[in-house]
Formats: sequence, structure tokens, C-alpha cells
Amino acid sequence: MYVPKESQPKHGGAAKARDGEKGGKRKIVAQNKKARHDYAIIDTFEAGLVLMGTEVKSLREGRTSLTDGFVHIDRGEAWLHNAHIPEYHQGSWTNHSARRKRKLLLHRAEIDKLESKSQETGHTIVPLAIYFKDGRAKAEIALARGKKEYDKRQTLREQQDRREAARAIAAAKRRQRGV
Repeated sequence: MYVPKESQPKHGGAAKARDGEKGGKRKIVAQNKKARHDYAIIDTFEAGLVLMGTEVKSLREGRTSLTDGFVHIDRGEAWLHNAHIPEYHQGSWTNHSARRKRKLLLHRAEIDKLESKSQETGHTIVPLAIYFKDGRAKAEIALARGKKEYDKRQTLREQQDRREAARAIAAAKRRQRGV
């Protein structure tokens, strides 16, 4: 279909995604940086979260922690365990418990793949982030393999080397501008 140049977006990017389409804006609530340090990420998935109203309000305040969280698949359903979403401070008797297990919404093929891979030795499913996408709470989960201590040290060494190289390049550019 031909679209006249005048009606194309001026900013060079694609038109803004409408509701229901992929690619909406993400507002990150919490990230699990410890998981990226302790595990080698093999594959990531986006899952919806089944939450109570007070949990959503507490998430919108940005108060949550994923450091001890993990995903377990039980009877064909994925569950998020140990994710700490504190009680909503303005909630009443309808408040939720902070560390209850929460159901994750995934396609059947994704659940089957996660279940078969997680049963292999050394593999687990960890939450990486909780965020809002188009007004809906989502969790980014990952199939991961545990790192050994020497792997963790090697990763830290590589990060440090990249930082030092970036600093050296920036210093050289500053010297060039000054000359």
C-alpha cells in the first residue's frame, strides 16, 4: 500500500504502537540485578501477572523486591514465589500478604518448554524484572544456568576491563580536543 510522504511520521521512527500491539512503553518497577550476576541467562520470556488490587497499587508506588524470587511450574501452571510486594499502606482488611505465590500467565508452549528445560541439571527459572506495559503488570522471567564462582569473577573482570577501556578512550578524545 502506498503512503504519501506527507502522512509518514517526521521523527523517522515507526508510528506509536496502539493498544493491543506489541512494542508498548515499559515502566520498570523492579529489577533483579543479583540474578544476572549469579546466573547465565539462556532465554527470556514475558509473562503476565495475576495480582490483587492492593498489589497493583503497591507496585505503582515502586515498592518491590525480586532478590529471593524464583519460578516454579506446578501442574502445568507457572508460579512466582518469594517476590516481595509489600502491603499497600492505605489498604484495609483487603490487603494482600507480602510474599504470597503469584500466578504467571504464559502460553502453553512456553510453559512446556520452561518445564522441560528447568528439569535439566543446573537450570532454573528466575524473575529478572517486573514492569508495567500498556497499563498491565508484566514479569520478565529467564531460563538460567547457575554460574560457578570463577565464572562470576571472570564476568566482573570483563566488566572492569570494558569500563577502563571506555575511560581511556574518553580521556584520549578529551586530549585531542584540547590540542
